[in-house]
Amino acid sequence: MIWKTAWKNVWRNRIRSLVVIASVTVGIFAGIFAVAFMNGMIAQRFDAAIDEEISHIQITGKDYVLNNDPQIMMSREDNIIPSIGSLSGISGIVQRTLVTGMAGTASKNAGVQIVGIAPEKEKEIFTLHKTIIPGTGDYFERESKFDLALIGQDLAKELNIIRFVIDSAVLIKLENQKVPAEILTKLSVISGKRFPNEKKFTSVVTSLLSKSELREYGQLIKKEAWSFRENSRMTLTFLDMDNNQVSSVFRIAGVYDIKNAMFEQVQVFVRNDVLCRLAGIDENSFHQLVIRINDLNQTVAITDEIRSGWPGLDVRNWKELQPDLAMMTDYVHQIYGLFMGIILAALAFGIINTMLMVVLERTRELGMLTAIGMNKRRVFSMIMLESVFLSLIGGVVGMIFGWLSVLLSAKNGINFAQYAEGMEAFGYSAHIFPEITFSFFILITILIIITGIASSVYPALKALRLDPAEAIRTE
Repeated sequence: MIWKTAWKNVWRNRIRSLVVIASVTVGIFAGIFAVAFMNGMIAQRFDAAIDEEISHIQITGKDYVLNNDPQIMMSREDNIIPSIGSLSGISGIVQRTLVTGMAGTASKNAGVQIVGIAPEKEKEIFTLHKTIIPGTGDYFERESKFDLALIGQDLAKELNIIRFVIDSAVLIKLENQKVPAEILTKLSVISGKRFPNEKKFTSVVTSLLSKSELREYGQLIKKEAWSFRENSRMTLTFLDMDNNQVSSVFRIAGVYDIKNAMFEQVQVFVRNDVLCRLAGIDENSFHQLVIRINDLNQTVAITDEIRSGWPGLDVRNWKELQPDLAMMTDYVHQIYGLFMGIILAALAFGIINTMLMVVLERTRELGMLTAIGMNKRRVFSMIMLESVFLSLIGGVVGMIFGWLSVLLSAKNGINFAQYAEGMEAFGYSAHIFPEITFSFFILITILIIITGIASSVYPALKALRLDPAEAIRTE
């Protein structure tokens, strides 16, 4: 009886109820989509960090990270690799040799970390081999009489290995991609010119095009003008184990492209045997072990097991290697709950205002109901149910729209190409794929019900304080 009465009361003033429902719908929809967007960003950042940069666990010699001393090494003769690799939960383990040095071309130099790797074994741990830009080479797959190095796109730009060219072929490609003729005419002024770096190219293009043209076509023009010369070379300079300076020319094996500008600018990969030969390092010695595990939830347990078994080594898991990422993943659900709680708290004030108007308009009716015997508990329940119905209807509709928007946007993602440079500087992809879990919808439903109940308390108490005799006389 009370449920049916409360439901009918909701629709006595359709416009007012629909306004409240619409506000709840918009709030829930916006909250769900914002959470899905943030969740997608964090999930993509986490996957990229694990699959392309740091993996789950890294091991170095005692105080190697603290002192950055290349003399602090581990040895295969100690059977560390097979012993740790045999532990339960570990899916892969690979050794690396690390040297700090300089990378240089005829025009530019940059500080780098040179990483000696075994390419085939690295594929068991990382997916970096899948990020090679087409047309720049491969992941140490071709035979070469030269020493080869794999570098990041940002380092290639820094060293002027990647250049930018506007020529007839580029103009034709832009025309085929529906770039307006007036823009092509402006670009034809610099046709045939080669720009040594992105900064100079961007400066010239900016002077030729308007802000709106740059906003719409700037990224496309830069992409098509991007140029890489095969068999490009660079010099790597570093100190060997005897502190003698060593310089060697490397051909570019390929250019990798991940969504972390800092990593791309610093990390240079070469074959481990080549680096050991040049640096005078015994091939049985290495600086770092990188481990991949099967179950992410076992990260801490496996880390502790390795630490207890090999106390003379520094063992760090991904949470210790990237504490900012660990903080986000550990507290992400609390942050999302707080975010939605703030939205629902704001919506609650609208519901409270509406229910107060309901009590004011139905003062005489409530007095009559009390006078004929409806007890206070039923009056309270009726008003509370009306508030919950308003919240739930808006919440359910908002969740449906939110779920559909996430589903549709997750197919192709949301591209923020114009902000790519800034986002990649912090390690985030500019192409976001929103995602959300079913458990979050359960949380939202609970919060909506709580909001409805909380919003009804004050209006219901106000109704209970009415004096039946005075309420009946109210016009």
